[in-house]
Amino acid sequence: MQADDVITVGELDRRLRRAVEVASDDFWIEGEVASLKAAPSGHVYFTLKDEREDAVIDCVMYRFDAQRARRILTEGARLQLKGRATVWAPRGRLQLVGTLARLAGRGELLLALEKLKEQLAKDGLFDVARKRALPTAPRIIGVVTSGAGAAFHDIRTVAFRRGGVRLVLAPALVQGESAALSIVAALDLLERYPGLDALIVGRGGGSGEDLMVFNDERVVRRIARCKVPVVSAVGHEIDVTLTDLVADVRAATPSQAAELLVPDTATQREALLRCERHLLRAQISLLSTAHARLSRLANRVTDPRFVIASRQEQLDELSERIARVTRQRFARGRRVQRELTQRLAHRHPERVLGRARGELGQLSSRLAAAVRLQMGMRREALVAHAAELNALSPLAVLGRGYAIATRDGLPVLSSQELSAGDTVSVRVAHGSFRARVTHVEAPSELEHSGAPEPAPISEVRS
Repeated sequence: MQADDVITVGELDRRLRRAVEVASDDFWIEGEVASLKAAPSGHVYFTLKDEREDAVIDCVMYRFDAQRARRILTEGARLQLKGRATVWAPRGRLQLVGTLARLAGRGELLLALEKLKEQLAKDGLFDVARKRALPTAPRIIGVVTSGAGAAFHDIRTVAFRRGGVRLVLAPALVQGESAALSIVAALDLLERYPGLDALIVGRGGGSGEDLMVFNDERVVRRIARCKVPVVSAVGHEIDVTLTDLVADVRAATPSQAAELLVPDTATQREALLRCERHLLRAQISLLSTAHARLSRLANRVTDPRFVIASRQEQLDELSERIARVTRQRFARGRRVQRELTQRLAHRHPERVLGRARGELGQLSSRLAAAVRLQMGMRREALVAHAAELNALSPLAVLGRGYAIATRDGLPVLSSQELSAGDTVSVRVAHGSFRARVTHVEAPSELEHSGAPEPAPISEVRS
């Protein structure tokens, strides 16, 4: 092997990627979605399978493209995916990077079916309020199904086994392009049958494509217009069609539809016997209760004369009690009247005014004496206070030859407060004068230590 023939793994991945991308550009790839997984980043990873050739390819749709396709990108959907195949180098894995997706084959039918279902629901065809109850004992039941299929055979077997009922079959196609018109025509024909009590519309099991006629808008709206209750019995229990939603009752199978509509005669007979036994026991119980009550009433009934005499005795006793109570009330009323009359006389205005005048004279005399006493006491107190004030007046002190020296309106209490040359005001008993200090002497030790402070001057206001 020559050195020029050796390449790295990365180079091999790049060559493969270029070759694959060129070979897969501008193609739509069809397959069934499996192993669907959405990553936290928004990217969606899945595989596309080809059932016929047992082939699988890994796929990825990045976040922006996956958001556009999220309605159809579901597990099991059959899609057509447009993108470019590439080789992811870190794993050396071939994968298809999808950019556009669309439903393929039956997927488009399912999408159209969902839109039709939403429209019918918006029109109120699936509302529970419009559902009707099935008749309890129908006599004539119409059946719309294939005349050659097993569905009518099952309905007839179950219905005839459970009880006597008349089945009216309107054969119709239950699959194919003309099936919808055939079912609508059969319903029109059956509704004209006299005495019709209920309808069964359905068929046996089949593939999804076989049951599509029961999702046809014409069939669904015609069932909604039926004048009698309708039981839908399409396919097996797992199959659900639009006729199941619009019908008054859905049956899992045609046999169950017959069981829902046709009451079991044996069961009804047994129920009737039970009701008969219950009724008999109830009647016996009611008769026993009535007989016992009649006996009690008969024992309570006595001779009417004794009853009348007893009532007359009670009447006499009540009359006597009424008379006694009346006399007592009149006597009590008279006593109250006398007491009120006496109280009124005692409170006569003339008597009240006389007593008030007497009390007023006494109070006036007492008031005058109290005023004179208070005036005397207050006069004496005033004289005593005046004498005290006169004794404390600084004018009285000045009258004994003393004087008061002030500087700047403040009394001079010590010679140390003055200096030679200061001017002071001197107040004497009669007038005042200004003087200049020429000499200051220091206070003696006796004056400095033991001299009492002059008494404060008090001001007395009248």
